[in-house]
Amino acid sequence: MSDTVIYGIIGCGMMGQEHLRNIALLPDTRVGAIFEPDRAMREAAADLAPGAVLPETLEDLLAVEGLDCLLIASPNHLHVPQLELIAAKRPLPLLIEKPLFTNPADTDRVIEICAAYPAPIWVAMEYRYMPPIAALLDQVDAATGGVRMLTIREHRFAFLKKVGDWNRFNRYSGGTLVEKCCHFFDLMRLVIPSDPVRVMASAGQATNHLDETYGGETPDIWDHGYVIVEFANGARAMLELCMFAEGSRYQEEISAVGPAGKIECLVPGPGRFWPADLGTPPVPQLIVSPRNPKGPMTLDIPVEPRLLEAGDHNGSTYYQHQKFREAVLGNAPPEVTVKDGHMAVRLGLAAQLSASTGQSVDL
Repeated sequence: MSDTVIYGIIGCGMMGQEHLRNIALLPDTRVGAIFEPDRAMREAAADLAPGAVLPETLEDLLAVEGLDCLLIASPNHLHVPQLELIAAKRPLPLLIEKPLFTNPADTDRVIEICAAYPAPIWVAMEYRYMPPIAALLDQVDAATGGVRMLTIREHRFAFLKKVGDWNRFNRYSGGTLVEKCCHFFDLMRLVIPSDPVRVMASAGQATNHLDETYGGETPDIWDHGYVIVEFANGARAMLELCMFAEGSRYQEEISAVGPAGKIECLVPGPGRFWPADLGTPPVPQLIVSPRNPKGPMTLDIPVEPRLLEAGDHNGSTYYQHQKFREAVLGNAPPEVTVKDGHMAVRLGLAAQLSASTGQSVDL
């Protein structure tokens, strides 16, 4: 392989185009081929990567010579069949968007495919790489003395419009607690070094999408909820999600507490949604609050403007590709493994089940 890494991209809707903009910022990296069946999305992708060829099918993309790696950024319910085809036809190093899968019936199938896959697979959990969250992860043990309680709160906007409206229905997305929240279950497992053992959830659809119909069907996707996860070491984590709270100053607020103190990070939402009349968008912050001596310390964690302009995830997509590139070159193993992706979905599915039945779910 040359030093230039060439991507093949599968799916170039909103998230796929964010990947294109961030790949373009990396040195010695380019997109060689894009498979996107929707005409409008294909044209937008071609504008972002004018040197890429545009095959008509996934099979045609897999036949393009010179590709070094692949990225799956297609709708959730397509991930597993596309993964299966890639594994059979051309198993290049693979970055696959979350969630790794959505249907509980695919659990064993995904494990079998990935276990036999001869190249690195990296599951795209961008939130790990947001600079304020990365700073929290770096300092959390020292600040807390070992996390006993973790709270993740996301107050944000509703699901955006996607091609084919797939994100309006549980059967395509996996449900909100899988589609949206697997990021947060991944962070819980990163922060708390123990196995999750029990999930309790309450969630529902209060406001969003109730006045929409698609093919005569009203969306069933949830827009709010609480999830509590208990861990084998006695630590507990809670997620609070509200998707009709876009008026918030910060979109994500994460708090970890232990016997030595507390550490928090505050993460703003996409800058393009911040009202111009309110001035400059908020800057991410890290707050460390020791128990003794008392005295919270607040640190701004600014993100490079060019990275903010390249996507909606506070620069994390760029940093993820930077690290994935090293895995493609054989210089490092994947940081977000198939096991990580599998466990994040497993927790999301357990939360969906708990909220649907009113019962806790043992893992």
